[in-house]
Amino acid sequence: MQKPNETAPADAQAGSTSEQSSFENAPKSPPRSWRGPSGQASSAHRAYGLERTFLGTHIPETIDRMVSANLARGTGGISPVVLAMAYLDWLMHLGLSPGKQALLNEKAIRKMVRLGLYAFKANQDPSTPPCIEPLPQDHRFDDEGWRQWPYNLIYQSFLLNQQWWYNATTRNRGVSKQNEAIVSFMTRQILDMFSPSNSPLTNPEILRATIEEGGQNLARGWANFVADMEASVAGKRLDGEIEQFVVGRDVAVTPGKVVFRNHLIELIQYQPTTPQVYAEPILIVPAWIMKYYILDLSPNNSMVRYLVEKGHTVFAISWKNPTAEDRDIGMDDYRVQGVMAALDAITAILPERKIHAVGYCLGGTMLTIVAAAMARDGDDRIKTVTLFAAQTDFTEAGELLLFINESQVAFLEDMMWDQGYLDADQMVGAFQLLRSNDLIWSRLVHDYLLGKRQKINDLMAWNADQTRMPYRMHSEYLRHIFLGNELATGHYKVNGRSIAVTDIRAPIFTVATEQDHVAPWRSVYKINLLADSDEVTFLLTSGGHNAGIVSEPGHRHRSYQVACRTDQDRYVDPDTWQATMPKHHGSWWPVWQAWLIRHSAEHQVSPPVMGAPEKGLYPICDALGVYVLQK
Repeated sequence: MQKPNETAPADAQAGSTSEQSSFENAPKSPPRSWRGPSGQASSAHRAYGLERTFLGTHIPETIDRMVSANLARGTGGISPVVLAMAYLDWLMHLGLSPGKQALLNEKAIRKMVRLGLYAFKANQDPSTPPCIEPLPQDHRFDDEGWRQWPYNLIYQSFLLNQQWWYNATTRNRGVSKQNEAIVSFMTRQILDMFSPSNSPLTNPEILRATIEEGGQNLARGWANFVADMEASVAGKRLDGEIEQFVVGRDVAVTPGKVVFRNHLIELIQYQPTTPQVYAEPILIVPAWIMKYYILDLSPNNSMVRYLVEKGHTVFAISWKNPTAEDRDIGMDDYRVQGVMAALDAITAILPERKIHAVGYCLGGTMLTIVAAAMARDGDDRIKTVTLFAAQTDFTEAGELLLFINESQVAFLEDMMWDQGYLDADQMVGAFQLLRSNDLIWSRLVHDYLLGKRQKINDLMAWNADQTRMPYRMHSEYLRHIFLGNELATGHYKVNGRSIAVTDIRAPIFTVATEQDHVAPWRSVYKINLLADSDEVTFLLTSGGHNAGIVSEPGHRHRSYQVACRTDQDRYVDPDTWQATMPKHHGSWWPVWQAWLIRHSAEHQVSPPVMGAPEKGLYPICDALGVYVLQK
């Protein structure tokens, strides 16, 4: 007889059927013996797929997909067709707009005059204010050396040129909004690449360091560059990172047991530390794009440890890091074998207890799907829903939305079809482009030209511990959730029937972060339009997508705004909300934890045992489990 915690539920094993038709003609995975040592699909994989398509008379389509897949590796997954069409749209409309051209010519002349006047005044008075200031988030020209001749003219000229290109690529009549945004975004990337701050000949900070150190900064920078290239080729993580933050030794060290495991998840139950606990357990659903221990970093900033020490029984899902063999795992598998399987296991361990469900990023989107489906079907096990930096409506998903159209999705699908998954490096590259000044060019200057290594912290170490996403799941996510926005519009189907966010009646607590480039806070705020719960609490905290969530008590420079909306309150738009809500300094964790207590049973109970041995849920191994260690 098989133990329940060693297999997936029966309905999970069946897999997804609602979207099966779109994948029926895709070549299946080749035998394991045809794969490379890393589990990636090799050239034999493509030969295997080609052989199948010969039998299925799909030779032209297969050839096209193979060409696209190989092209995608050279472009970082960005479709050249999308870029070409966007620039063609912009150029043709600009060419047919003599008024816009005249305006741009006028602006160019005015900017040259401004720069000339500034140069004349600055030559007489070095304290002359600049004629243009960088944007608030642009710190490339903070060094005092940029105020001296000739560097003041160099950086002022660059900023004026950057401003002119912004005017040239925006507000062009007739250009589609998406194409205009793509042209503006890519033009900004090109300009950032050629910023004077990136060159040792035009950056006064680099020149000063080179003179003072006799070129040792460049020697150290070259050594850093070689070390990074060696690590990249070898598939290793950041230099020195493993020694400083070892998973299970320095991070992810909160005691617990893995009490359930199937093909997709390990469920961790954490050891209680208080004599009494709140009756309702907490289930944390992290995104499968990341390792779960983002919420269990070092002991001082571990959310899991914080909750356990406050008297909560905490469970967390640890997702498997998929390989090419998992190419056919779909969104419904993540729902059934993932979140639903975890809920079933917790119910077996703590029967007749409702559950505080918490979802982070993609995990929050999946939790919304699960909660809506459960509400539709009359399953009331979820006591509350908490969403960390999670979107439910994707119409304003930020600059990530720029390249999500039919052409781009098809291009990504071909790349994933060939290798069986979306590689972590390909995802990281896309996220880095969103903040290229901070994540790409500032690192080039700091690490390679100034020869300084930024001190690695636990959050950076976690960020380099990357995961992959299966071909089918990511394709379904892009098409149905991101491109189709089916969750927000009520068209997303679970078990063949549509679900609606409005069906969720459990209280909702949503956390967004001010500087989030992955889930922009105004997009996250749309939960106030979609949810029909009696109570929706929205909290906006300082920081970014990850750092804003890892905001433990005592963390410096943290602040937040929070308000609760009931079903009797009128809707307030996000900008008005931000302008009128009072700002509080400190961590938002205590606010959320107090909210959890308010929605928990009044009387505490004795801590539960680990697992449910009488029901076959035996502790399998110590936390952190084995899935989180998969590379």
